[in-house]
Amino acid sequence: MTTKPSKELEPIANPYPERDYEIFIEAPEFTTVCPKTGQPDFGVITFRYRPGPYIIELKSLKLYLWSYREEGHFHEEVTNLIADDFIRFAKPKFLEVIGKYSVRGGIATTVRVEYTEGQN
Repeated sequence: MTTKPSKELEPIANPYPERDYEIFIEAPEFTTVCPKTGQPDFGVITFRYRPGPYIIELKSLKLYLWSYREEGHFHEEVTNLIADDFIRFAKPKFLEVIGKYSVRGGIATTVRVEYTEGQN
């Protein structure tokens, strides 16, 4: 069976919806492509979230992040796209997504997106 990248995240019912707890996920092998040069950009994507009705199944998250490997995005854009999709699929009470991108041309970038339930 071949596994392919996907833009779908698989929400799973939160096993403890009555409890307020946090989940930390780190994806240290994230890659995307610079939209200006076509060169690969490497980064670490970190998620910290308090689940609402759903948690995200981790294999679907891996395939989702993989889907950015051949796409050209600025660091600010891709970090916000990831946060938007995570919010749409998981409906968290709170979410923080941090994209920490490796040095390129002498500059490293870190982008932090934060969301709280009820926020647009």
